[in-house]
Amino acid sequence: MSVPTSFDEIEPLMRIAVHAFDGITSFHLSVPLVVFGEVARQGRADWSVSVWNEHSTSIRTSEGLNVGGLSHADVVDAADMVVFPSWPAAGDPPSAVLVDRIRSAHARGATIVGLCLGATPVAASGILDGRSATTHWEGVAELAATCPRVQVRADALYLDHGDVLTAAGTASGLDACLHLVRSRLGSEAASNVARRLVIAPHREGHQAQYIPRPVAEPGDGIIGETISWALAHLDCELSVRALAARALMSPRTFSRRFSAFTGDTPARWVSARRLDEARRLLEVTTWPVSRVASACGFASPVTFRQSFIARYGTTPRSYRQRFGGVLSTLAANPHERL
Repeated sequence: MSVPTSFDEIEPLMRIAVHAFDGITSFHLSVPLVVFGEVARQGRADWSVSVWNEHSTSIRTSEGLNVGGLSHADVVDAADMVVFPSWPAAGDPPSAVLVDRIRSAHARGATIVGLCLGATPVAASGILDGRSATTHWEGVAELAATCPRVQVRADALYLDHGDVLTAAGTASGLDACLHLVRSRLGSEAASNVARRLVIAPHREGHQAQYIPRPVAEPGDGIIGETISWALAHLDCELSVRALAARALMSPRTFSRRFSAFTGDTPARWVSARRLDEARRLLEVTTWPVSRVASACGFASPVTFRQSFIARYGTTPRSYRQRFGGVLSTLAANPHERL
């Protein structure tokens, strides 16, 4: 089995370090390799993938396949994204050295990804304390017991906090990796990658193709109902006071229960959902940026522009030109400067 072992001398747009260990299944290891590798094969971005191990330059998969030429763990120090596609067993603690590597990579801005049981070392590092995470359903109870500061959710395919992502199950790793492609390169790139690999995008058509947190279900109680209402009324006032009033709670009680449920504050959650919807509208509509801003509840186009740049590192207009469909790009107001 031939795997990428080192980064190119020319610094790529995205350097991805994928962790491997003795006994990992070939499928788990292949998920990030095939999805992120397809990005480079299609020439959509210069994404370089390196496979590494803490102790050895070779491993043996659970199927008996010998994989050699792995990179040293130092490769993590230069990675923009560190991926744990699996883990030996739920509850197995990572080494202190590995924990330090995860924390250091996260502290300098690398995205940390735990797929399936790969959520175990990610959660053990402490970077998910006070936030939500998911993992394979068989490992949910163990992860909750070993990492009590993490709010372990069993009802999501993947949960993305921007800097840290965890995913459930085996095949959901494909959903999560496609989501990472979409969040960085747009829906067209993710759809083409999915088409080439003959797998379906997480969501299709005009619907949002990625939702960092699961949409609330009726059984989620008053907080879930309030979340569902907020998602359908992003153009309305969604201050803590307004949401608390709708939930018939005091702002303080609502904030506490909301954070326990979502792993985030109401203000940050609302801002993230508004930006999610704004990005979707920029991709699938020909609306002027000012209308997108209003529909998503931003006080003004200027406020929207500032928030969008802070989150995505580009302007709404530039994002639409790069990731919008052909119709939206051609029909967008050429005088729009946002």
